[in-house]
Amino acid sequence: MRLCSPLRLLVLLPLLLAACGDLPAPFQGNPGATARRLAVPVSPMLAVPPPRDALMTATARQDFADLLALRLQQEEVPALAREPRNTDWRLAVTAGRQGDRVVLRYAVQDPAGREQGAIDGAPLPAAGWSAGWPATLGQAAQDGVPRILALMTSIRATRDRSDPNALVNRVAKVYVPEVTGAPGDGNSALTRLIRAQLREFGPLVQAVPEAPDFTVGGVVTTVPLPKGQQRIEIVWTVTRPGGVVSGKVSQINSIRAGSLNTFWGDVAIAVAREAAGGIFRVVERFAGRDPDKPGAK
Repeated sequence: MRLCSPLRLLVLLPLLLAACGDLPAPFQGNPGATARRLAVPVSPMLAVPPPRDALMTATARQDFADLLALRLQQEEVPALAREPRNTDWRLAVTAGRQGDRVVLRYAVQDPAGREQGAIDGAPLPAAGWSAGWPATLGQAAQDGVPRILALMTSIRATRDRSDPNALVNRVAKVYVPEVTGAPGDGNSALTRLIRAQLREFGPLVQAVPEAPDFTVGGVVTTVPLPKGQQRIEIVWTVTRPGGVVSGKVSQINSIRAGSLNTFWGDVAIAVAREAAGGIFRVVERFAGRDPDKPGAK
């Protein structure tokens, strides 16, 4: 069965949208670029208390804690500007003077207060920092958040390497429920084939949920278009326990209206093949492995 336009396959991770690649044939070819995203937090909550030993006023200290927590939340790190509670991880910020500049130090501590890693920020104007000028605080947060995220990723990788049960050290368990929304035999065909294709990549694929690390839900949506055409959109959502979304793979194409109302045939094979590659990348990158490294599937 011939589809009318090239597929666009998107691999989405929260807050970052990968560029999509046009394919030479419907649902076939390179699945396109994949966004890399931070697979943290390292704890249920990251407390960001007002910096101590920060060379600034109490008001500016609170303003910076609020701003830093907000920027971390925008990167989907569950951070709150507050004094740490017993189960919180903590972000301790201090400042050191270097002439007319100030250098911040960001330290991530576990719930017991033990430092797990630290990183310095870029030098800032001392006058603006001490006075709590909004522009200087904004500059500090803009520079500091990517460094904090990289630090958290490194901490998580170090902890996972020492944990035999961590995803990085074992095969992921993936539950794939029945696909929904497809016309014709699409639901059954896509369900069977996506499970088979994912097994080729290596995850332990489950037809029933048995403490899975990830759940991959497939939903097909059809939308009528002018001139006897129809848009088919297939969205594969990868979630962690509790429903937290780790990533999405979306496939979109225009077809002749009704042409998939009976049998999907080779179309289902191509869809599953390309979607499985994108799903595998979401899983592997969350687990801390690079699926594009030479020798990886």
